[in-house]
Amino acid sequence: MNTDKPASDHSNDAHPHDDSIIEHPFVEHPFVEHPPVGDAVEGEAVTGKHHHAYAKARVSRDARFDGRFFVAVKTTGIFCRPICPAKLPAEKNVAYYNHAAQAMNDGFRPCLRCRPDSAPSSFAWLGVGTTVARALTLLSDIPVQSISTISDRLGISERYLNKLMVSHTGLSPKQYQDLQRVLFAKQLLQQSTLPLIDIAFSAGYASIRQLQRAVQTYCKKTPSELRSKRNVSLPEISLRLYFRPPYHWGQVREFLALRAIGGVETITEDTYSRYICVGGESGFISATFNERANGFDVKIRLPNLAYVYKTVEQIKQLLDLHAAPELIEKSLQAAGLADSLLTKGLRLPGTWTVFESGCRAIVGQQVSVKAAINQAGLLAQHLGATATVEQADFEGGKHYCFPEPEAVASSDLAFLRMPNARKNALRDFAELFKNGNLPSHDEILSIKGVGQWTLDYLKMRGERDPDVYLAGDLIVRKMAGKHPVSPQEAAPWQSYLTLQLWQLSNN
Repeated sequence: MNTDKPASDHSNDAHPHDDSIIEHPFVEHPFVEHPPVGDAVEGEAVTGKHHHAYAKARVSRDARFDGRFFVAVKTTGIFCRPICPAKLPAEKNVAYYNHAAQAMNDGFRPCLRCRPDSAPSSFAWLGVGTTVARALTLLSDIPVQSISTISDRLGISERYLNKLMVSHTGLSPKQYQDLQRVLFAKQLLQQSTLPLIDIAFSAGYASIRQLQRAVQTYCKKTPSELRSKRNVSLPEISLRLYFRPPYHWGQVREFLALRAIGGVETITEDTYSRYICVGGESGFISATFNERANGFDVKIRLPNLAYVYKTVEQIKQLLDLHAAPELIEKSLQAAGLADSLLTKGLRLPGTWTVFESGCRAIVGQQVSVKAAINQAGLLAQHLGATATVEQADFEGGKHYCFPEPEAVASSDLAFLRMPNARKNALRDFAELFKNGNLPSHDEILSIKGVGQWTLDYLKMRGERDPDVYLAGDLIVRKMAGKHPVSPQEAAPWQSYLTLQLWQLSNN
């Protein structure tokens, strides 16, 4: 019996039309199958039946394919996203790629109009195995990790990692890593106002010269030629992050607003904002929903630009921008929910860190959502660092970053209105996360007062695991009784089944 379950919980760049191809996410569609990526790589361009499917998807310009594949034009040497607005080139003149890095490695440069570097990622939906998906994620990290470190983290040899990457992408781990850095640098060059030295540093380059060499090699242009003509004196980084439509912003907004920690987060009609702790100093992020562009207009202010990439990825995870809504919807229907019951464009909002999600879960044991958030607010006010970044559009009063594990572990937590046993569990939990440590699930479950519900909530919102069914949650049990479901049929999207049942309880 779980002792920890709560009562409830719920571009407008001018560019010739011949620069006309874009990257696209891979969503299930009546005429497009999920290709096993390794089978689709012959050389590096996609061939055979998948080439035929991509050809149909390209002509449709359906935004649901954005990030699923890329189109390269042989006559111009440019590659684009499937949604590129430029005039469609003849089929005989195009080649298709599953990864932007593959197209760049074959000598194509990114389109300046549709910006393939901005397309939503699709690692998890390409049909690759778990090890390959994790490898792609680790190889995309900035600052870069050594190939030996990545292979150790994956539990495989460097030789086997190389074999997997070449068979699934046509690229070595180092090639893929280098190309991801170039794509991120290009995004900052075209969408931010950072000086070149800061962009070089943020993308993992030691100097402007290294940045210039990489951009010239793969984009066939200098950083200055890629740079948008903007006022570069602004201290704010502005980017647009894309998603696959539909995206139900109303559902996400209400979910986050109900759980917003005062002084840390704020949610308005179209914007989510919060203060964050970066390298021991405060930063600020905001994301404004842009339905017309199928994305969020994001603003970031950081004390240390080495954290730009990580911050961007955390925003994507918090807003669930990588989700494939059609696949999720089909899985929920397979689990037994009628189409009329589904929230179209359902998303699973995350938390900023795994540690924060665990704290939220522990203080939320056996109490309402409102009571849990009040306790989380007390944590922030008493133990969180006071924000030093000024934001005119943020609500008045003092502002805080969510507390670090060290602060929680060393406090007596006397200000919290909860049983001592739960305070002890919270301190023990924080102890596990000190000094940047990421404890195992077994270590977390070993804490007295932490049961399966708390761990599952942490996995679902903190680790962004898409396949967690909160069977012990009271609301989930109640709604599953009213709308009988077979959770296993929703795999690997059981987290979305949990969320959908919470949504149904609000109707």
